[in-house]
Amino acid sequence: MSDTLVRVRNWAGNVTFNAVRLHRPGTLDELRATVAASRRIRALGSGHSFSTVADTAGDLVRLDRLPRAVRLDPGTATVTVTGGATYAEVAAALEPAGYALANLASLPHISVAGSVATGTHGSGRDLPGLAAAVRAVQLVGPEGDLVELSRDADPQTFPGAVVALGALGVVTRLTLDVEPSYLVAQHVRVQVPLDEVTEQADEVFSAAYSVSVFTDWSSGEAVVWLKRRTDRPAGEWAGGRAATEPLHPVPELPADNCTEQLGVPGPWHERLPHFRPDHVPGSSGELQSEYYLPRDRTAEAVTALRRLAPTLAPVLQISELRTVRADDLWLSPAYRRDSTTIHFTWETDPVAVAPAIRAVEAALLPLGARPHWGKLTAADPAHIVATYPRATDFRELTATLDPTGTFRNAFLDALFPA
Repeated sequence: MSDTLVRVRNWAGNVTFNAVRLHRPGTLDELRATVAASRRIRALGSGHSFSTVADTAGDLVRLDRLPRAVRLDPGTATVTVTGGATYAEVAAALEPAGYALANLASLPHISVAGSVATGTHGSGRDLPGLAAAVRAVQLVGPEGDLVELSRDADPQTFPGAVVALGALGVVTRLTLDVEPSYLVAQHVRVQVPLDEVTEQADEVFSAAYSVSVFTDWSSGEAVVWLKRRTDRPAGEWAGGRAATEPLHPVPELPADNCTEQLGVPGPWHERLPHFRPDHVPGSSGELQSEYYLPRDRTAEAVTALRRLAPTLAPVLQISELRTVRADDLWLSPAYRRDSTTIHFTWETDPVAVAPAIRAVEAALLPLGARPHWGKLTAADPAHIVATYPRATDFRELTATLDPTGTFRNAFLDALFPA
Protein backbone atom coordinates (compact mmCIF):
# COMPACT_ATOMS: atom_id res chain seq x y z
CA MET A 1 0.00 0.00 0.00
CA SER A 2 2.91 2.39 0.68
CA ASP A 3 6.24 3.02 -1.02
CA THR A 4 9.18 5.13 0.07
CA LEU A 5 9.59 8.03 -2.31
CA VAL A 6 12.76 8.13 -4.35
CA ARG A 7 11.73 10.81 -6.82
CA VAL A 8 8.22 11.78 -7.87
CA ARG A 9 7.62 14.66 -10.24
CA ASN A 10 4.64 16.30 -11.85
CA TRP A 11 3.77 15.85 -15.52
CA ALA A 12 5.91 18.79 -16.68
CA GLY A 13 8.85 17.84 -14.48
CA ASN A 14 9.15 21.30 -12.90
CA VAL A 15 7.96 20.14 -9.45
CA THR A 16 9.76 17.46 -7.49
CA PHE A 17 7.54 16.48 -4.58
CA ASN A 18 9.02 16.62 -1.09
CA ALA A 19 6.86 13.90 0.44
CA VAL A 20 8.45 11.19 2.57
CA ARG A 21 6.06 8.45 1.38
CA LEU A 22 3.75 7.75 -1.53
CA HIS A 23 0.65 5.70 -0.72
CA ARG A 24 -1.35 3.90 -3.41
CA PRO A 25 -4.20 2.16 -1.59
CA GLY A 26 -6.20 -0.51 -3.36
CA THR A 27 -9.48 -0.06 -1.48
CA LEU A 28 -11.46 2.73 0.11
CA ASP A 29 -10.88 1.21 3.55
CA GLU A 30 -7.12 1.25 2.95
CA LEU A 31 -7.34 4.90 1.93
CA ARG A 32 -9.31 5.78 5.06
CA ALA A 33 -6.77 4.00 7.26
CA THR A 34 -3.89 5.75 5.49
CA VAL A 35 -5.40 9.19 6.02
CA ALA A 36 -6.25 8.50 9.64
CA ALA A 37 -2.65 7.43 10.32
CA SER A 38 -1.06 10.45 8.62
CA ARG A 39 -0.15 13.68 10.35
CA ARG A 40 0.01 15.49 6.99
CA ILE A 41 -1.20 14.10 3.67
CA ARG A 42 -2.03 15.42 0.22
CA ALA A 43 -3.73 13.76 -2.75
CA LEU A 44 -1.92 13.71 -6.10
CA GLY A 45 -4.07 13.36 -9.21
CA SER A 46 -2.74 13.09 -12.74
CA GLY A 47 0.05 15.54 -11.91
CA HIS A 48 -0.88 18.12 -14.53
CA SER A 49 -0.57 21.10 -12.18
CA PHE A 50 2.51 23.27 -12.65
CA SER A 51 2.21 24.87 -9.21
CA THR A 52 3.02 23.26 -5.86
CA VAL A 53 -0.66 22.89 -4.96
CA ALA A 54 -0.23 19.11 -4.34
CA ASP A 55 3.22 19.21 -2.75
CA THR A 56 3.79 18.24 0.86
CA ALA A 57 6.53 17.49 3.36
CA GLY A 58 4.27 14.74 4.72
CA ASP A 59 2.67 11.92 2.74
CA LEU A 60 1.29 11.78 -0.79
CA VAL A 61 -1.56 9.51 -1.81
CA ARG A 62 -2.62 8.52 -5.32
CA LEU A 63 -5.96 6.91 -6.11
CA ASP A 64 -4.86 5.19 -9.32
CA ARG A 65 -5.13 1.71 -7.75
CA LEU A 66 -8.62 2.18 -6.35
CA PRO A 67 -11.38 0.51 -8.39
CA ARG A 68 -12.75 2.85 -11.06
CA ALA A 69 -16.50 3.33 -11.32
CA VAL A 70 -18.70 5.49 -13.55
CA ARG A 71 -22.37 5.20 -12.58
CA LEU A 72 -24.93 6.96 -14.77
CA ASP A 73 -28.33 7.94 -13.36
CA PRO A 74 -30.61 8.99 -16.25
CA GLY A 75 -33.39 9.82 -13.79
CA THR A 76 -31.41 12.66 -12.21
CA ALA A 77 -29.28 13.38 -15.31
CA THR A 78 -26.09 12.82 -13.32
CA VAL A 79 -23.06 10.57 -13.36
CA THR A 80 -21.10 9.57 -10.26
CA VAL A 81 -17.38 8.90 -10.77
CA THR A 82 -14.57 7.80 -8.50
CA GLY A 83 -11.90 10.30 -7.55
CA GLY A 84 -9.09 8.85 -9.65
CA ALA A 85 -11.08 8.77 -12.90
CA THR A 86 -9.98 10.86 -15.87
CA TYR A 87 -12.28 12.77 -18.17
CA ALA A 88 -11.37 10.39 -20.99
CA GLU A 89 -12.58 7.45 -18.90
CA VAL A 90 -15.81 9.21 -17.99
CA ALA A 91 -16.49 10.16 -21.61
CA ALA A 92 -15.86 6.59 -22.78
CA ALA A 93 -18.57 5.39 -20.40
CA LEU A 94 -21.08 8.17 -21.11
CA GLU A 95 -21.04 8.27 -24.91
CA PRO A 96 -22.21 4.67 -25.54
CA ALA A 97 -25.13 5.32 -23.17
CA GLY A 98 -26.10 8.45 -25.12
CA TYR A 99 -24.94 11.03 -22.58
CA ALA A 100 -22.33 13.78 -22.40
CA LEU A 101 -20.74 16.40 -20.21
CA ALA A 102 -21.38 20.02 -21.15
CA ASN A 103 -17.70 20.85 -21.49
CA LEU A 104 -14.17 19.50 -21.35
CA ALA A 105 -10.71 20.96 -20.93
CA SER A 106 -8.11 20.87 -23.70
CA LEU A 107 -6.62 17.65 -22.28
CA PRO A 108 -8.99 14.70 -21.63
CA HIS A 109 -6.26 12.84 -19.74
CA ILE A 110 -6.53 14.91 -16.55
CA SER A 111 -8.29 13.59 -13.45
CA VAL A 112 -11.78 14.79 -12.66
CA ALA A 113 -11.05 15.40 -8.98
CA GLY A 114 -7.84 17.33 -9.63
CA SER A 115 -9.41 19.44 -12.36
CA VAL A 116 -12.36 20.36 -10.17
CA ALA A 117 -10.17 21.14 -7.16
CA THR A 118 -8.05 23.66 -9.08
CA GLY A 119 -10.78 25.42 -11.08
CA THR A 120 -9.81 24.02 -14.48
CA HIS A 121 -12.02 25.01 -17.41
CA GLY A 122 -12.81 24.59 -21.07
CA SER A 123 -14.21 27.41 -23.19
CA GLY A 124 -17.59 28.89 -24.07
CA ARG A 125 -19.34 32.19 -23.42
CA ASP A 126 -22.27 30.30 -21.90
CA LEU A 127 -20.25 27.55 -20.22
CA PRO A 128 -18.83 27.76 -16.68
CA GLY A 129 -15.71 25.93 -15.54
CA LEU A 130 -15.68 22.16 -15.09
CA ALA A 131 -16.32 22.39 -11.34
CA ALA A 132 -19.76 23.94 -11.93
CA ALA A 133 -21.01 20.53 -13.11
CA VAL A 134 -20.44 19.02 -9.65
CA ARG A 135 -23.64 18.20 -7.72
CA ALA A 136 -22.15 16.20 -4.86
CA VAL A 137 -18.78 15.24 -3.43
CA GLN A 138 -17.57 12.51 -1.09
CA LEU A 139 -14.22 12.87 0.64
CA VAL A 140 -12.14 11.22 3.32
CA GLY A 141 -11.70 13.54 6.30
CA PRO A 142 -8.76 13.82 8.71
CA GLU A 143 -9.89 10.94 10.94
CA GLY A 144 -10.52 8.64 7.99
CA ASP A 145 -14.19 9.57 8.16
CA LEU A 146 -16.34 9.81 5.04
CA VAL A 147 -17.85 13.24 4.45
CA GLU A 148 -20.73 13.74 1.99
CA LEU A 149 -21.70 17.20 0.72
CA SER A 150 -24.17 18.13 -2.00
CA ARG A 151 -25.58 21.23 -3.60
CA ASP A 152 -29.12 20.28 -2.56
CA ALA A 153 -28.44 19.16 1.03
CA ASP A 154 -25.68 21.63 1.96
CA PRO A 155 -26.40 24.84 0.04
CA GLN A 156 -24.56 27.07 2.53
CA THR A 157 -21.23 25.25 2.48
CA PHE A 158 -21.20 23.21 -0.73
CA PRO A 159 -19.95 26.10 -2.92
CA GLY A 160 -16.83 26.17 -0.74
CA ALA A 161 -16.17 22.44 -1.01
CA VAL A 162 -15.77 22.01 -4.77
CA VAL A 163 -12.83 24.17 -5.87
CA ALA A 164 -11.10 23.41 -2.57
CA LEU A 165 -7.40 22.92 -3.45
CA GLY A 166 -7.36 19.59 -1.59
CA ALA A 167 -7.75 21.45 1.70
CA LEU A 168 -10.83 19.61 2.97
CA GLY A 169 -9.88 15.97 2.41
CA VAL A 170 -9.16 13.34 -0.22
CA VAL A 171 -11.97 13.35 -2.79
CA THR A 172 -13.16 9.82 -3.50
CA ARG A 173 -16.36 10.42 -5.44
CA LEU A 174 -17.97 13.19 -7.47
CA THR A 175 -21.46 13.48 -8.96
CA LEU A 176 -21.65 15.52 -12.17
CA ASP A 177 -24.47 16.87 -14.30
CA VAL A 178 -24.89 15.24 -17.72
CA GLU A 179 -26.99 15.88 -20.79
CA PRO A 180 -27.88 13.99 -23.99
CA SER A 181 -24.93 13.32 -26.27
CA TYR A 182 -24.22 15.75 -29.10
CA LEU A 183 -21.95 16.17 -32.11
CA VAL A 184 -19.34 18.88 -32.60
CA ALA A 185 -17.59 20.04 -35.77
CA GLN A 186 -14.27 21.81 -35.34
CA HIS A 187 -13.32 24.63 -37.71
CA VAL A 188 -10.07 26.60 -37.60
CA ARG A 189 -9.61 30.13 -38.93
CA VAL A 190 -6.07 31.38 -39.62
CA GLN A 191 -4.53 34.80 -40.32
CA VAL A 192 -7.14 36.52 -38.16
CA PRO A 193 -6.03 40.07 -37.26
CA LEU A 194 -5.62 40.38 -33.52
CA ASP A 195 -7.22 43.81 -33.79
CA GLU A 196 -10.35 42.12 -35.11
CA VAL A 197 -10.43 39.72 -32.17
CA THR A 198 -10.18 42.66 -29.78
CA GLU A 199 -12.68 44.92 -31.53
CA GLN A 200 -15.21 42.15 -32.23
CA ALA A 201 -14.65 40.02 -29.14
CA ASP A 202 -18.34 39.34 -28.59
CA GLU A 203 -18.79 38.16 -32.18
CA VAL A 204 -15.66 36.01 -32.13
CA PHE A 205 -16.40 34.26 -28.84
CA SER A 206 -20.06 33.80 -29.79
CA ALA A 207 -19.21 32.20 -33.13
CA ALA A 208 -19.23 28.66 -31.71
CA TYR A 209 -20.15 26.59 -28.69
CA SER A 210 -16.48 26.62 -27.64
CA VAL A 211 -13.88 29.08 -28.96
CA SER A 212 -10.11 29.30 -28.48
CA VAL A 213 -7.95 32.14 -29.79
CA PHE A 214 -4.23 31.41 -30.17
CA THR A 215 -1.61 34.12 -30.65
CA ASP A 216 2.08 34.79 -30.08
CA TRP A 217 1.43 38.51 -29.35
CA SER A 218 4.18 39.48 -31.82
CA SER A 219 2.70 38.73 -35.25
CA GLY A 220 -0.46 40.79 -34.85
CA GLU A 221 -2.46 37.73 -35.91
CA ALA A 222 -4.41 34.94 -34.27
CA VAL A 223 -5.62 31.44 -35.08
CA VAL A 224 -9.18 30.81 -33.92
CA TRP A 225 -10.52 27.32 -33.16
CA LEU A 226 -14.32 27.14 -33.41
CA LYS A 227 -16.00 24.05 -31.92
CA ARG A 228 -19.60 24.12 -33.16
CA ARG A 229 -22.41 21.91 -31.91
CA THR A 230 -24.27 20.56 -34.92
CA ASP A 231 -27.62 20.85 -33.09
CA ARG A 232 -27.25 24.60 -32.50
CA PRO A 233 -26.96 27.57 -34.85
CA ALA A 234 -23.46 28.89 -35.46
CA GLY A 235 -22.47 32.51 -35.10
CA GLU A 236 -21.89 34.60 -38.18
CA TRP A 237 -18.30 35.67 -37.53
CA ALA A 238 -15.77 34.18 -39.98
CA GLY A 239 -12.62 36.31 -39.93
CA GLY A 240 -9.35 35.41 -41.57
CA ARG A 241 -9.49 32.33 -43.79
CA ALA A 242 -10.35 28.69 -43.24
CA ALA A 243 -7.44 26.36 -42.48
CA THR A 244 -6.89 23.77 -45.19
CA GLU A 245 -5.01 21.26 -43.05
CA PRO A 246 -5.11 20.18 -39.39
CA LEU A 247 -3.14 22.40 -37.02
CA HIS A 248 -1.52 22.10 -33.59
CA PRO A 249 -1.96 24.99 -31.12
CA VAL A 250 1.81 25.49 -31.19
CA PRO A 251 2.54 26.26 -34.87
CA GLU A 252 5.83 24.37 -35.07
CA LEU A 253 4.37 21.08 -33.79
CA PRO A 254 2.62 18.36 -35.86
CA ALA A 255 -1.13 17.93 -35.46
CA ASP A 256 -1.05 14.12 -35.18
CA ASN A 257 -2.29 14.06 -31.58
CA CYS A 258 -4.91 16.81 -32.05
CA THR A 259 -8.64 16.22 -32.34
CA GLU A 260 -10.08 16.13 -35.85
CA GLN A 261 -10.63 19.48 -37.54
CA LEU A 262 -11.71 20.73 -41.01
CA GLY A 263 -15.39 20.73 -40.01
CA VAL A 264 -15.80 16.94 -39.71
CA PRO A 265 -18.54 16.26 -37.13
CA GLY A 266 -17.77 13.86 -34.30
CA PRO A 267 -18.81 13.00 -30.75
CA TRP A 268 -18.45 15.78 -28.17
CA HIS A 269 -15.54 14.12 -26.36
CA GLU A 270 -13.55 13.77 -29.59
CA ARG A 271 -13.82 17.46 -30.51
CA LEU A 272 -14.09 19.63 -27.35
CA PRO A 273 -10.55 18.82 -26.17
CA HIS A 274 -7.69 20.03 -28.34
CA PHE A 275 -5.95 16.68 -27.95
CA ARG A 276 -7.10 13.13 -28.69
CA PRO A 277 -7.94 10.80 -25.78
CA ASP A 278 -5.97 7.94 -27.35
CA HIS A 279 -2.76 9.99 -27.43
CA VAL A 280 -1.45 10.59 -23.92
CA PRO A 281 0.80 13.64 -24.37
CA GLY A 282 4.22 13.97 -22.87
CA SER A 283 5.10 17.27 -21.27
CA SER A 284 6.39 18.31 -24.72
CA GLY A 285 8.77 20.66 -22.95
CA GLU A 286 6.57 23.37 -21.49
CA LEU A 287 5.61 25.39 -18.44
CA GLN A 288 2.24 27.11 -18.08
CA SER A 289 0.59 30.08 -16.40
CA GLU A 290 -2.94 31.40 -16.82
CA TYR A 291 -5.14 34.25 -15.60
CA TYR A 292 -8.89 34.81 -15.32
CA LEU A 293 -9.88 38.40 -16.07
CA PRO A 294 -13.25 40.13 -15.86
CA ARG A 295 -14.54 39.82 -19.40
CA ASP A 296 -15.05 43.57 -19.76
CA ARG A 297 -11.28 44.11 -19.25
CA THR A 298 -10.29 41.89 -22.20
CA ALA A 299 -9.40 44.69 -24.62
CA GLU A 300 -7.19 46.40 -22.01
CA ALA A 301 -5.42 43.11 -21.33
CA VAL A 302 -4.78 42.39 -25.00
CA THR A 303 -3.41 45.89 -25.55
CA ALA A 304 -1.07 45.55 -22.57
CA LEU A 305 0.19 42.11 -23.63
CA ARG A 306 0.89 43.24 -27.19
CA ARG A 307 3.19 45.89 -25.73
CA LEU A 308 5.02 43.12 -23.90
CA ALA A 309 5.63 41.08 -27.06
CA PRO A 310 9.43 41.66 -27.11
CA THR A 311 9.68 40.45 -23.52
CA LEU A 312 7.49 37.40 -24.12
CA ALA A 313 8.81 36.26 -27.49
CA PRO A 314 12.05 34.54 -26.35
CA VAL A 315 10.24 32.25 -23.87
CA LEU A 316 6.67 31.95 -25.20
CA GLN A 317 5.49 28.99 -27.28
CA ILE A 318 1.87 30.16 -27.63
CA SER A 319 -0.87 32.01 -25.77
CA GLU A 320 -4.56 31.08 -25.70
CA LEU A 321 -7.64 33.18 -24.91
CA ARG A 322 -10.92 31.54 -23.88
CA THR A 323 -14.15 32.58 -22.16
CA VAL A 324 -15.73 31.15 -19.00
CA ARG A 325 -19.14 31.94 -17.54
CA ALA A 326 -19.44 33.03 -13.91
CA ASP A 327 -20.23 30.52 -11.16
CA ASP A 328 -20.89 30.60 -7.40
CA LEU A 329 -17.97 28.45 -6.17
CA TRP A 330 -16.01 30.35 -3.54
CA LEU A 331 -12.50 29.67 -4.83
CA SER A 332 -13.35 29.45 -8.50
CA PRO A 333 -11.31 32.05 -10.42
CA ALA A 334 -14.59 32.77 -12.26
CA TYR A 335 -16.49 33.37 -9.01
CA ARG A 336 -19.37 35.78 -9.66
CA ARG A 337 -17.89 37.20 -12.85
CA ASP A 338 -17.90 36.23 -16.53
CA SER A 339 -14.26 35.83 -17.44
CA THR A 340 -11.75 35.78 -20.23
CA THR A 341 -8.83 33.48 -19.53
CA ILE A 342 -5.39 34.16 -20.96
CA HIS A 343 -3.07 31.18 -20.98
CA PHE A 344 0.68 31.12 -21.60
CA THR A 345 2.62 28.06 -22.71
CA TRP A 346 6.24 28.79 -21.89
CA GLU A 347 9.58 27.18 -22.64
CA THR A 348 10.93 24.91 -19.90
CA ASP A 349 13.56 27.27 -18.49
CA PRO A 350 12.07 28.54 -15.17
CA VAL A 351 14.79 31.16 -14.71
CA ALA A 352 14.23 32.67 -18.16
CA VAL A 353 10.43 32.45 -17.83
CA ALA A 354 10.23 34.13 -14.42
CA PRO A 355 10.77 37.74 -15.68
CA ALA A 356 8.11 37.21 -18.35
CA ILE A 357 5.60 36.00 -15.76
CA ARG A 358 6.34 39.02 -13.58
CA ALA A 359 5.85 41.34 -16.56
CA VAL A 360 2.54 39.66 -17.46
CA GLU A 361 1.29 39.95 -13.89
CA ALA A 362 2.33 43.59 -13.62
CA ALA A 363 0.02 44.18 -16.60
CA LEU A 364 -2.87 41.87 -15.69
CA LEU A 365 -3.21 41.89 -11.91
CA PRO A 366 -4.25 45.57 -11.81
CA LEU A 367 -7.07 44.60 -14.18
CA GLY A 368 -8.39 42.10 -11.61
CA ALA A 369 -6.68 38.96 -12.91
CA ARG A 370 -6.86 35.83 -10.77
CA PRO A 371 -4.11 33.24 -11.41
CA HIS A 372 -5.12 29.66 -12.16
CA TRP A 373 -4.53 27.63 -8.98
CA GLY A 374 -2.68 24.87 -10.82
CA LYS A 375 -0.29 27.02 -12.82
CA LEU A 376 2.74 29.20 -12.26
CA THR A 377 2.46 32.63 -10.70
CA ALA A 378 4.75 35.10 -8.98
CA ALA A 379 1.83 36.95 -7.38
CA ASP A 380 1.84 37.57 -3.64
CA PRO A 381 -0.52 35.04 -1.97
CA ALA A 382 -2.16 37.80 0.06
CA HIS A 383 -2.97 39.69 -3.15
CA ILE A 384 -4.46 36.55 -4.71
CA VAL A 385 -6.68 35.81 -1.71
CA ALA A 386 -7.84 39.42 -1.56
CA THR A 387 -9.54 38.98 -4.95
CA TYR A 388 -11.86 36.28 -3.55
CA PRO A 389 -14.83 37.70 -1.59
CA ARG A 390 -15.50 34.36 0.16
CA ALA A 391 -11.89 33.66 1.20
CA THR A 392 -12.67 34.14 4.89
CA ASP A 393 -15.61 31.75 4.63
CA PHE A 394 -13.34 29.18 3.00
CA ARG A 395 -10.76 29.55 5.76
CA GLU A 396 -13.50 28.92 8.34
CA LEU A 397 -14.72 25.88 6.39
CA THR A 398 -11.22 24.36 6.41
CA ALA A 399 -10.99 24.93 10.16
CA THR A 400 -14.30 23.11 10.61
CA LEU A 401 -13.62 20.12 8.35
CA ASP A 402 -9.88 19.83 9.00
CA PRO A 403 -9.24 21.29 12.47
CA THR A 404 -5.87 19.52 12.83
CA GLY A 405 -4.52 20.71 9.48
CA THR A 406 -4.04 17.19 8.13
CA PHE A 407 -4.46 18.38 4.55
CA ARG A 408 -2.49 21.61 4.78
CA ASN A 409 0.78 22.26 2.98
CA ALA A 410 3.04 25.24 2.31
CA PHE A 411 0.88 26.29 -0.66
CA LEU A 412 -2.22 26.57 1.54
CA ASP A 413 -0.34 28.06 4.49
CA ALA A 414 0.82 30.95 2.30
CA LEU A 415 -2.73 31.62 1.09
CA PHE A 416 -4.66 30.93 4.29
CA PRO A 417 -2.38 31.28 7.33
CA ALA A 418 -3.65 29.26 10.28
